[in-house]
Amino acid sequence: MVTAIYPGSFDPLTKGHQDIIDRASRIFDKVIVSVLENPRKQPLFTIEERVEMLKIIAPKYPNVEVDSFHGLLVDYAKKKNSNIVIKGLRAIGDFEFEFQMALVNHKLDPQIETIFMMTNNRYSYVSSSIVKEIAYFGGDISELVPPEILPLIRKKIKA
Repeated sequence: MVTAIYPGSFDPLTKGHQDIIDRASRIFDKVIVSVLENPRKQPLFTIEERVEMLKIIAPKYPNVEVDSFHGLLVDYAKKKNSNIVIKGLRAIGDFEFEFQMALVNHKLDPQIETIFMMTNNRYSYVSSSIVKEIAYFGGDISELVPPEILPLIRKKIKA
C-alpha cells in the first residue's frame, strides 16, 4: 500500500487544494492531508479549524485521511510510514521554493521523494492569501473555495 502525504497550511482550503487532493486520491492508495504548523506564518484559522475544513470535504475521498503536525516533515512522514510527499504547484515561484524544500527533505532523509503536481489551470492564480484578501474586502470568493467552506470563511472574516 502506497501512502502519500499532502502537507500544507490550508489557511483556508481552496479549490486549488481540493484539486490536488482529488487527483492524488486517484493515484495513491492512501493520502494523508496534513495541516502543518508553520511558525513563519500568521494564520487566520487555528489548526483545529483548518483540520475541520478538510474533514468537511474528506468524505468525498474514501482513501483520504486528515491530520495535523508540527516539526519536521521527514519525521512526520516516518511516523506515518510514508516516503512520498505531494506538493501542489501553481507557478514558477512555487516551484523554486518547493524544489528547495524537497532537496532539504531528501537531504534529511534520502528515502523521502517529493512529487510535484501542477494545479488545474482554472486555479493557477488562487492562493489562500488571495482568498483572504478578497474576503476581507467583501469580494465574492465563491468560485475560489469549496462551497462547504464558504460559510466558515465568511463567519471568521466578520468575527
